[in-house]
Amino acid sequence: MHLTEEQASRIIEMAWEDRTPFEAIEQLYGLPEKEVIKLMRSNLKQKTFKNWRARVSGRKTKHASLRPEGVERGYCPSQYKLKGGNKK
Repeated sequence: MHLTEEQASRIIEMAWEDRTPFEAIEQLYGLPEKEVIKLMRSNLKQKTFKNWRARVSGRKTKHASLRPEGVERGYCPSQYKLKGGNKK
């Protein structure tokens, strides 16, 4: 699959987010976890990639099958607040 720079950037951003499971990335972009890992490896510095892998390995929020039953959202409700929404 060929990704645009914008798509690759968004996938990397989603992979960094603690509450976005790999299954959400696959559903939106058709990229399974192994391919996301390859994308991250090729776009991050080696040390940064190792830190990311250590952080997401086995993390319940990154794998839908490890999440508690009933948790269906991919982000915290306060994560995507509109900026400047309180200005008058």
